[in-house]
Amino acid sequence: MFSSVLDSLLYPYGTAQGDTKNPKSDDGTSPEIITIVPFTFYGKKYNSIYVNNNGVVSFGVNVSQYTPDPFPLNGGSPFVAPYWGDVDNVKGGEIFWRQTQDPAILDRCTKDINRYFPETPFTAVWALIATWDRVAYFGTASKKVNTFQAVLTTNLYISVIILNYADIQWTTGIASGGNARTGLGGTPAQAGFDSGDKTNFYNIPGSRTPQILNITQTSNVNKPGRWVFRVDDTVIGTSTEKIDCLE
Repeated sequence: MFSSVLDSLLYPYGTAQGDTKNPKSDDGTSPEIITIVPFTFYGKKYNSIYVNNNGVVSFGVNVSQYTPDPFPLNGGSPFVAPYWGDVDNVKGGEIFWRQTQDPAILDRCTKDINRYFPETPFTAVWALIATWDRVAYFGTASKKVNTFQAVLTTNLYISVIILNYADIQWTTGIASGGNARTGLGGTPAQAGFDSGDKTNFYNIPGSRTPQILNITQTSNVNKPGRWVFRVDDTVIGTSTEKIDCLE
């Protein structure tokens, strides 16, 4: 069952795909990733991205914080949070990333975006794929792991993020008040994105509550475990009317 979820939901990842792995380091990060093309987020163009171990893709500076604050943040770096929580890849799992202009990946991005936003013509020219593969939580005394992914893609004018949740078993590390044996309790993980301007942001329903554990069953595009947003100057996919959270 898990393999079928991986095949249908997640974009290809791993060293065989040419991915780079983040170091084994609690609260660590990737090196600065200088993007081939700019990615526009809330009206600003960025060529510098970090894939942070604690479930965050940030623009301009890395993010080491492990307990999620509520959005909107009180200023700071703009970022996308597929699953902002206290990941510990020393205890288990890998964090992979690559930027790509591979035609097969761009074709998949293009088809997905055209399916979800049919009134917005889109042909992808670049993508960044970041995958947290079977990652453990800080202080774990269990075998619980999470697998999730962020895909950022653009046609140079329109920017889209795709957040994929294949398997979510824990919400909280012990430094955030979680239980070592269950990975639950305390301050649960946050999912969504924040502009860093104290105003513009989006929380995926269930963020920082126990319900975030069920994110594999929710969606705003009628595909359980997938959330998709246009995030350049126009932000689409966040209004109540457009969201369909599956039971």
